[in-house]
Amino acid sequence: MKLLAAQDHQPPAEGDARAVALPNDADALALPLDNVERVDLHFPNFTDGRAFSQAFLLRRRRGFAGEIRATGDVLIDQLVQMQRTGFSSAVLREGVDPADAQRQFEMFPGFYQGDAVNPQPLFAERTAA
Repeated sequence: MKLLAAQDHQPPAEGDARAVALPNDADALALPLDNVERVDLHFPNFTDGRAFSQAFLLRRRRGFAGEIRATGDVLIDQLVQMQRTGFSSAVLREGVDPADAQRQFEMFPGFYQGDAVNPQPLFAERTAA
């Protein structure tokens, strides 16, 4: 997952059809994806998880292969779950050390369940190998 500092994030420009900011109360299944390269999903606060569902729907049900970016109240302890639900990048809050954020991924090297990125569960991957 690509981690961005707050000052490095540029919201989608007005009229640019390649990048879209989807409000977290919008239906991800209804979003037109023609020529869209990036979808920004917003976490208004850490207790609002609707963007997790939107990311999963975009990846698994819509087959969106572009960038899905987490913005807003992004906590580093939620980054692994963000990646597993389909996010490909996240904008870190001001003052967050990117090294601390990156360590989250090193703490959890594998998962038993399938997810938006790796749909096969671990036992199926091992059986196939």
